[in-house]
Amino acid sequence: MKRLFFCTLLAIGFCLNLTAQTSYEVIVDRDGSKILKGIITRDLLEKDTSFNWYASNLKGYSPNADALNGLKKFGDSIQLLVFMGTWCDDSRYIIPKFYSLLDATAFPKEKITMIGVDRSKKSHSNLTDALNIINVPTILVMKKGREVGRVVEFGKYGTFDKELGEIILSIGTTAH
Repeated sequence: MKRLFFCTLLAIGFCLNLTAQTSYEVIVDRDGSKILKGIITRDLLEKDTSFNWYASNLKGYSPNADALNGLKKFGDSIQLLVFMGTWCDDSRYIIPKFYSLLDATAFPKEKITMIGVDRSKKSHSNLTDALNIINVPTILVMKKGREVGRVVEFGKYGTFDKELGEIILSIGTTAH
């Protein structure tokens, strides 16, 4: 119950943060590149020339069939909370493919919250500590304010979307 209450408060906090003028901060990395910390958007990653890795990492991706089916079948009942680092090679590889997968299912962008973290994997308001985020990217699948599963980096199968599909499809077989 305490965790459900906390997750509900988090969701309210995210909504309030989305209405703020600036929902992220820019940190200059040791090599002079940008690190985004806070609530960030796909649009920001696609359009900022500092993140030219986004477009190049879309190539050659075919979404996992279970992930496609799960998102089509249960996408209206879940939210996705994503932690990523603009400095992180795994995030740079996975996040463009993640959005390509969501595009293939017409998953609503308002049901995705992406949080950028610094090199210490810290976010604003200690969210990474509260949600035990240790590695990025981490994709949390939420239903009714509760976490029902998470994919950490490439997942247990070596492809993030296979595990994501498994988690989402499990929603239909369990009482969440």
